[in-house]
Amino acid sequence: MSSVTQQLEPEVLKSRIERFRQVQGEIVTQVRRVIVGQEEVLEQVMIGLFVGGHCLITGLPGTAKTLLVRTMSQTLGLVFRRIQFTPDLMPSDITGTDIIEEDPTTGRRTWTFVQGPIFGNVLLADEINRTPPKTQSALLEAMQERSCTVRGNGYTLPAPFFVLATQNPIELEGTYPLPEAQLDRFLFNIILDYLTADEELKVVDLTTVTTTAQADPVTNAKEILEFQQLVRMVPIGESVARHAVDMVRATRHVDPTAPDFVKKYVNYGASVRAAQFLVLSAKARALMKGRYHVTYEDIRALYIPVLRHRILLNFHAESDRLKQDDILKKVLEVKPAPRE
Repeated sequence: MSSVTQQLEPEVLKSRIERFRQVQGEIVTQVRRVIVGQEEVLEQVMIGLFVGGHCLITGLPGTAKTLLVRTMSQTLGLVFRRIQFTPDLMPSDITGTDIIEEDPTTGRRTWTFVQGPIFGNVLLADEINRTPPKTQSALLEAMQERSCTVRGNGYTLPAPFFVLATQNPIELEGTYPLPEAQLDRFLFNIILDYLTADEELKVVDLTTVTTTAQADPVTNAKEILEFQQLVRMVPIGESVARHAVDMVRATRHVDPTAPDFVKKYVNYGASVRAAQFLVLSAKARALMKGRYHVTYEDIRALYIPVLRHRILLNFHAESDRLKQDDILKKVLEVKPAPRE
């Protein structure tokens, strides 16, 4: 798989990889001051940042979703914006809007664009499923094109640009499920679960005293963009890439390679975007684990968070009380990695 990458001098490449490792370690140290436990969640959010992908963070109220995102953006030294999604939020509340301004000296009126909260580097879309589809779609263009259109004028968003959206599980009242097209824009759907008893005790110790923990910035926007280029330069063997594609194809009931339980329970499988995201995030994971190439293990470790929001189950699955994760775990079982 040849990819057109900019050629870097070996010395430059080496120092950049070292810097990547250093920053990654520092991010973890800083976030650990504030966030307890959730190792996998932290790894996945970091992969999202190094890939330039958006993350959907799903968890019950009080599982530190918002705190995690805010802490992350502090550590990265990026411009942080937050939108609290509500049923009456309008698209212009996200993108910004044109207002008429009058020049006091000449009395002439002109349209001036006032930027909305979307013009930042890290956008926390809090409880994204609380707002109707019309408003959710204002984010769609921004997530895919890194730009937004207001009254026919296009505006480019700052780089890097990440949407870290949180949602409570759909069963709760007053929520609008995210449209499939929007779900597909997210690199990961990260599930935040309850902590262990020891971790919970540590949280209580940390948060019920007079001091509040703060994270310090360890990097900046320019460097993060360089890391994103670096991640794309990680080589992947054809057999590993093929395994990624096979694993994605196995979720489509129309595909001849799909296992029987997929044909029974899955209405729609994952798109080609899933394979792209799976390979990209595996490249970031390999680099974070100190390797210069992608392994089968990278692909398999990220398979569930990359695919859990991209497959739609049918009523058979519902009646058998099966979730996306159950199906994906079974796919991993019946399709082991080829022997190295």
